[in-house]
Amino acid sequence: MSHRRFLLRACAALFSLAAFGAHAQSKTELLVYSALEADQIKAYKAAFEQAYPAIELKFVRDSTGIVTAKLLAEKANPQADVVWGLAATSLMALDKEGMLMGYAPKGVEAVKKTMRDGRAQPTWVAMDLWSSAVCFNVPEGLKRNLPKPESWQDLTRPEFKGLISMPHPASSGTGYLMVSAWLQMMGEQKGWAYMDALHQNIGVYTHSGSKPCRQAGAGEFPVGLSFDYRASATKKAGAPLDIFFPKEGLGWDMEATAILKTTKKPEAAKALADFAVTRTANELYAKNFGIVAIPGVTSRLPFAPEDLEQRLAKNDFTWAAVNRDRILAEWSRRYEAKAEKK
Repeated sequence: MSHRRFLLRACAALFSLAAFGAHAQSKTELLVYSALEADQIKAYKAAFEQAYPAIELKFVRDSTGIVTAKLLAEKANPQADVVWGLAATSLMALDKEGMLMGYAPKGVEAVKKTMRDGRAQPTWVAMDLWSSAVCFNVPEGLKRNLPKPESWQDLTRPEFKGLISMPHPASSGTGYLMVSAWLQMMGEQKGWAYMDALHQNIGVYTHSGSKPCRQAGAGEFPVGLSFDYRASATKKAGAPLDIFFPKEGLGWDMEATAILKTTKKPEAAKALADFAVTRTANELYAKNFGIVAIPGVTSRLPFAPEDLEQRLAKNDFTWAAVNRDRILAEWSRRYEAKAEKK
């Protein structure tokens, strides 16, 4: 190869590298805080970036309570641009602090009215709905001669002493939706009395909504209080579980999307909010949840009852959001001794 041809090829290669670098640098990087399950984020991120190739999503993922606490702690200097997949009750708490931007995503009128902030410029729009579910290890139950539970009340039976794990409501949205549901369904006095009785049978309060079902699947605790998606996924993966949805009513919350008022990338943030309400996004959500934000987009969650929506307890989201700090403080005073170490 001649010296001249070598120089030409070298220059071309350098030009290509420079062009690639310029292209990479031209992408807008959006910081997304999320409590989505790690095994869901990959598909959601890929679909968004295919639709908006000029935007790259960077996720900070943790349990609902931890993400909520992180956002509130950063109130004076927020780091996130967008929240994609956090409990609606958590977003209501952030909204109360004036942290969220009002924005009506394109196509938001297709979202069920019950699954979005009712204002013309909503500060949050839901994606899907998740509910409590209980995982019961069948072989462990037989080995220990345990009765198969069917109700919340069954879990207070003396046979279950020390054999139940449950999510910590300050760390886990799943834990909080259960506590909130018990207090709303039973009334506060009876709700706390129920939790006092349940506490006698708790082995540990975990800092993850998924972990109790995984523990039940592995036989670490025969009973794990968890949520519908994780229960279904764990059984589908081969764990010897029965899943039951307590007959008194199910605690539930919605995963939702919101834009931080302080984002310096509002157009990119709005693009994510727009995508989050599309049929494409809802079809992705429907692979994980039986109830999503757009009517007509459905899929039967494996092992969940057909009448799941009818089993949901009445849920006053405003009450659950306004009273969250008070409820968590009282819960911690009573039960923190059995929380797993962080």
